[in-house]
Amino acid sequence: MRGRKVPSFYLFMSLKDKVQNLLEGALRENPSLFLIESKIHPDNSIEIIIDGDDGVKVEDCIAVSRAIEHNLDREEEDFSLQVMSSGVSEGLKHIRQYKKNVGRKLKIKTTEETIEGELISVTEDAIVLTWKTREPKPVGKGKVTVTKEANIAYENIVEAKVMITF
Repeated sequence: MRGRKVPSFYLFMSLKDKVQNLLEGALRENPSLFLIESKIHPDNSIEIIIDGDDGVKVEDCIAVSRAIEHNLDREEEDFSLQVMSSGVSEGLKHIRQYKKNVGRKLKIKTTEETIEGELISVTEDAIVLTWKTREPKPVGKGKVTVTKEANIAYENIVEAKVMITF
């Protein structure tokens, strides 16, 4: 680490542990950000995907990148670092992501079915979706529009994606 006295235990930490500690510190600096995924590949290329309660700005990625890169010694270990925001195609993985998408249309694949609907609420255990569908009238010919609602536990969600509408 440049310009600082390095604690002796730090010298013996693996690259993964060093990155993890530096990443945790960077996220503590901006509590609205949270980690989606971090990977360190065998060639020491580091990929970090973050998200934020209010989205992620380029400046947020730069700050996280600098917090990590400026505190690792390239002479000790060569690495490449990429910090990026979670994209729409990534899907939702954390409760905080669901919370920031209340009111948006989601496509949820569960262990039993696929549902597209508006996310109307989020709890610690489940989400609630609502959608409209056409069903046969109970009496007579034709169809009627009905509103459906599903309470889906996180443990039953295989994949969740935000649907982009134009």
